[in-house]
Amino acid sequence: MALRTEHELHGRRRSRNVGLLVVLLAFVALIFGLTVVKVQNGEGAALEGFDHQARPALLPREEGVEISPSRDPVAAPGTPAAEQGARTEP
Repeated sequence: MALRTEHELHGRRRSRNVGLLVVLLAFVALIFGLTVVKVQNGEGAALEGFDHQARPALLPREEGVEISPSRDPVAAPGTPAAEQGARTEP
């Protein structure tokens, strides 16, 4: 009785692993493709990271309207300006 170096179970596992590899590669290709389309489209660049809020800096400016800095700014708590004594309450 000769010893077989590879059991039938190994062949089934290998085919399942190859199938899983194909599924994972297809998923990675899908995500990559969606990312490329979003970057090329350009509309995704106007959105913030996770909150999907429009960035005011990218909005078109109206003629004759000038936005000036606040005369009495408020520093966010924990920032260097707040630690230097700037006002933290509105």
